[in-house]
Amino acid sequence: MRVLDFDYMLGLVPVLLRYLPLTLQMAAAGMVLALFLSCGLAVIRVLKIPGLNAATMLFISFFRGTPLLVQLFLFYYGLPQLLAFLTHINGITATIMGLTLHFSAYMAESIRAAIVGVDRSQTEAALSIGMTNGQLMRRIVLPQATRVAVPTLMNYFIDMIKATSLAFTLGVTELMGATQKEAAGSFLYFEAFITVAIMYWIIVELLAWFQRWLEVKLNRAYRR
Repeated sequence: MRVLDFDYMLGLVPVLLRYLPLTLQMAAAGMVLALFLSCGLAVIRVLKIPGLNAATMLFISFFRGTPLLVQLFLFYYGLPQLLAFLTHINGITATIMGLTLHFSAYMAESIRAAIVGVDRSQTEAALSIGMTNGQLMRRIVLPQATRVAVPTLMNYFIDMIKATSLAFTLGVTELMGATQKEAAGSFLYFEAFITVAIMYWIIVELLAWFQRWLEVKLNRAYRR
């Protein structure tokens, strides 16, 4: 059994940190876009808009029922063969598209559940005193739904950061892609991959701490 090369592992950290911003940027872009899309999908599901509701359910079923890696390959390798304007799509754009569509399908159901979970008696009382639907959503439904949905959405963001590791399969040199190249050059695969694993672990733990802090703040704000 050989001894681990800790000097190599320590030296690898600053090299990999150069690629961390790209990993976080892809996850952040995917999260923002997925949040907007999922809110729209959730509203369609709650209101059961004819035609759109069936299309939304099909969208959610497809993107929840197929692997993210397959979806990434579909966007990067498959769609350009059908749609000429996608011929020059790069790996980063394809990754963000995949993250957006994949996670929006999950987030839409979480947001929908949070909205319909608001006590119906509160919405009826608000409407009885003359509130419009817009005021009802803004003042009653959304604040409560946000408090319920935020922890779940944060979990999806954490999953999204980890999912960016699939981007290297599209030729993107992000955190995982850089690790793969370094490992191939040094043949120290265990040291390289345990190093990147610890880096992902630290990132996730920091986000989990922020999630707990945010939950406390939202709960305090709701009680006021």
